[in-house]
Amino acid sequence: MDAREEARESDRVRRHTGEEILNRIEQDIEASVRFYSRQPADAIAARIEELDREWDMERVLETNAATLALTGAFLGLTVNRKWLFLTCGVLGFLFQHAVAGWCPPVPVLRRLGVRTRSEIDREKFALKALRGDFREVPRVEEQETPAQQILQRVNA
Repeated sequence: MDAREEARESDRVRRHTGEEILNRIEQDIEASVRFYSRQPADAIAARIEELDREWDMERVLETNAATLALTGAFLGLTVNRKWLFLTCGVLGFLFQHAVAGWCPPVPVLRRLGVRTRSEIDREKFALKALRGDFREVPRVEEQETPAQQILQRVNA
């Protein structure tokens, strides 16, 4: 199983995304990395900052669901109780997404280019590697396991 197939199996949103959309997202990531491979370090740093601010699928869904649920609740309390169905429907979709990794807004958001956290992170880590961020990661020595070395770096 290659990295793409492995990512698709472990990521519920990717598992429920059509092949055409997945290919477009992967091509966009690869094009970005190729473009920034010819750019100076400050341009790469600016792109990494953009990626840190990019909203992932979970954040977009949660924000939209909260907005619609609060709107339905407010209108249900002030205008007509039928608006409470909007709140119930949105909360049902949010529950469905939490359990299955899919709900009706997901395909629409994916077509609009909303990416998962793992997709954003793949681009970010490739750019960090281009910039040379991982040159200082020490080689594995016999006394320490890779996990111990990483934990020492993280705790430093």
